[in-house]
Amino acid sequence: MQAFMTYINDSISELRHVRWPTRQQAIRLSIIVIGFTLVSSLAFGVIDYALSLIVTFLLSLTY
Repeated sequence: MQAFMTYINDSISELRHVRWPTRQQAIRLSIIVIGFTLVSSLAFGVIDYALSLIVTFLLSLTY
């Protein structure tokens, strides 16, 4: 139990050293993450669609 309390106290101590972002930084970084996620999703969607067309075409050659 003592080790657990030491862990909790050390964690709280470390959280006091964290430099939290300002509201503007948090908003800007959130927009960047959302934008990157949308672009990545679109790219993976296009690649998935193209690969499915290729596989469908290759499978149609066997029949």
